[in-house]
Amino acid sequence: MDIYFTRRTVLLVFWDIAATFASYFLAALLTGLAPELFGTHEIYFLLGAAVVVHLLSFSFFRLYNSLWEYASLDDALRITLAVSLSTLVTAVFLWLVGHWIPLRVYFGSLLLMVFFTGGVRLLFRYMRTKRREFDISQSSQPRPRTLVVGAGETGSLAIQRMVSKDPLMPGSPIVAVDDNPEKRRLRIHGVPVLGSSDDIAQLVERFGIEQIVVAIPSASLDQRRRIYETCTQTSCQLRTLPNVRELRIDEIEDVKLREVDVADLLGREEVVLNTRMVCGYISGKTILVTGGGGSIGSELCRQICTVAPKRIVVFDIYENDAYLLRNELLSQYDDVEVQVEVGSICNEQRLRDVFERYRPSVVFHAAAHKHVPLMEMCPREAIENNVFGTLNTVRLAMEYGVCRFIFISTDKAVNPTSVMGATKRMGEMIIQHYAQESKTVFAAVRFGNVLGSNGSVIPIFKRQIAEGGPVTVTHPDIERFFMTIPEASRLVIQAGGMASGGEIFILDMGDPVKIVDLARSLITLSGLRVDQDIRIEFTGLRPGEKMYEELLMTEENTVPTKLAGIKISTGREVSYAEVDGKLSRLEAVLAGSDEEAIAVLQQAVPTYTYTANISCAK
Repeated sequence: MDIYFTRRTVLLVFWDIAATFASYFLAALLTGLAPELFGTHEIYFLLGAAVVVHLLSFSFFRLYNSLWEYASLDDALRITLAVSLSTLVTAVFLWLVGHWIPLRVYFGSLLLMVFFTGGVRLLFRYMRTKRREFDISQSSQPRPRTLVVGAGETGSLAIQRMVSKDPLMPGSPIVAVDDNPEKRRLRIHGVPVLGSSDDIAQLVERFGIEQIVVAIPSASLDQRRRIYETCTQTSCQLRTLPNVRELRIDEIEDVKLREVDVADLLGREEVVLNTRMVCGYISGKTILVTGGGGSIGSELCRQICTVAPKRIVVFDIYENDAYLLRNELLSQYDDVEVQVEVGSICNEQRLRDVFERYRPSVVFHAAAHKHVPLMEMCPREAIENNVFGTLNTVRLAMEYGVCRFIFISTDKAVNPTSVMGATKRMGEMIIQHYAQESKTVFAAVRFGNVLGSNGSVIPIFKRQIAEGGPVTVTHPDIERFFMTIPEASRLVIQAGGMASGGEIFILDMGDPVKIVDLARSLITLSGLRVDQDIRIEFTGLRPGEKMYEELLMTEENTVPTKLAGIKISTGREVSYAEVDGKLSRLEAVLAGSDEEAIAVLQQAVPTYTYTANISCAK
């Protein structure tokens, strides 16, 4: 029965009070009882009781907490039930206190009350519809001839919105397909279902289709891959929309078509955050995310907010991204305190100030230099930030009694061929080293590339396609593991819930993807043809770049966890003296030359193989 007193709520309350008096007066007038009932002032006090009952009933049925722009038949039924209940309670109450009103007055007032209260609420929906019709009339955008894949609930929504010329659902539906044979030859909102997904290419040519909308969010992984492969072989613009069953009622009519992206084509099953596993160590706690404004760090903050922490502290050296993230989180999670602190993990005193002020319970350490070619040119900066910045954060976490510390690692730390990868491997060693002697639970999470992260190939390829090409790939056979940023972040948070100290968690990255295939998919999704509209050019491997990435070193094996997407490395543990000696030698070389730094890094990380640039352009 909670009421949120917005301006609209106050207006509705006043309207309902007036409607109560008006309904009883008109009902008495229409039944010829107005002079008898309204001849004394007593009736107004009696109707005051009716007003109170009506307002309580409306609150119980949440008639003040609804978005009436999206009113449905269920909402009309709620209004009718609320008015009927309040009228019945009013009649019983007045009878008990000795005041009798004829039943025909109650019945008439009930009908009038439904009309008044329901009418004003449904007026919100009518006004929204008229605004949308006006927007449509002002729009001169062409509506492409569209084939809809999927004749289920989501496909029906897409077709209905297109038929009504909804500007958020651009397209003129011509034909639909569905793999369920029982739906063939039927019609959805007048649009025929003429085949299965195997008939897409034929129907595109037959009906002059310009756009394909994939509306099968519940399809299996293999089904989606097959359908997307078929669609990308046509010259049509390819779009999709989310599963309507996963949307709130106020979101359904405003859902938009979106371009199919590379994540859709990779076809990985979406990982759902196991809130039961993570709520115990996050809910109600202060969480510090270093590098919180970056691609992984910011998504970690978003996912953490869904598990109701007390406070999130975003620590980042780049203030712009952190500021935008803060505004985003505050607008969506009003029950979570969001603080932004600007600084570098290399500045121990600045970092200490943050730990002293907030006393975090959990630290997600995502701050790092990650650009492989740049770190090849600046090895001492990579060592200072990725190794000693991590060391600063780890030591302060121990000093201030942090419960859990999760280090974000990378597949490039496995048998590294780059300075960046070698420094991240040293970070793993630091985590394992301090886990042996600390009450803080230290763990590392190792995974591959994330789609769309800052500096990744996807934004670069999109920019090159927009500029007319060529799209540059370093080698025709180079391949990488990929997952989406939300998926990686959820797995990191869940791994943190399983940590007991010293583990290196390995995220299941699926099958590796050839970068050249990724480039071809992006070109095709842009409605262009490979090597005709956009050319792919091979430029040769960059300094420190590997042909393929690994998730395990030679001496490592894995053991499964209770989550299918996460395993634990069983590699050799490093001794305290071993790590301490490595850190001392690396710290000493920071004042030396880059060549000395690389040599010492090779000694510190025995699996690190220094590689000069190898040209493989063809």
